[in-house]
Amino acid sequence: MAGLAVNVDHIATIREARKADYPDPVTAAMLAELAGADGIVVHLREDRRHIQDRDVRILRKVVQTKLILEMACTSEMVGIALDVKPDLVTLVPESREEVTTEGGLDLIIHNRSIGETIAALQNSGIPVSVFIDPESEQIRLAHKINANMIEIHTGVFCDAISQTAKTQAFNKIVDAAKLAHKLRLGVNAGHGICYNTIKAFKGLWEIDEFSIGHSIISRAVMSGMEKAVREMVSLIKELNKE
Repeated sequence: MAGLAVNVDHIATIREARKADYPDPVTAAMLAELAGADGIVVHLREDRRHIQDRDVRILRKVVQTKLILEMACTSEMVGIALDVKPDLVTLVPESREEVTTEGGLDLIIHNRSIGETIAALQNSGIPVSVFIDPESEQIRLAHKINANMIEIHTGVFCDAISQTAKTQAFNKIVDAAKLAHKLRLGVNAGHGICYNTIKAFKGLWEIDEFSIGHSIISRAVMSGMEKAVREMVSLIKELNKE
């Protein structure tokens, strides 16, 4: 059965809006784990717009499931990862102007530098995932540069308005998951998945884990963190039922 990794970045977004010391993403992570999350995700961005270095270091000490660090492929971030030693690093593209990650890494252009980063992290015992669009060439390159797994960018599907566009985008996700699984890559999926779009993944057993943040945090604002996580865990459990 697929797992759920909860991204707590936006708890820090609320905190940083007032430059206060609350709400605390560490507390949110603990509540998410109590509610059944299989992992905690944080994106330490270069501009530190939400998650801070302190958050990552405290989370490394208190997370009981696994800590997934999303980061850009830079020497600064590699140094932090080598020091903190998360359970998994997910390499993502990053632009200071974007509101959120807008697409996958381009391994065609950046395969050499990303491959070197993967090797440096793996040499210290840290497995590495690459966040990529559901394209066969990107997946084959991820395999070629020895990534442990991929995270499929699901945003195009989740944001599609017409049913035709949704169907086309989802078919690409299916093909990507199956190809990656065939190449013996771990397969995660994330970006834009909510309590409605998660239902489309029923039966796609090639996906090992979903990385979900914004929709859970948004619901948690209204209903509480534990309840919001439990509801998503329940929906994921339904995916592989007959």
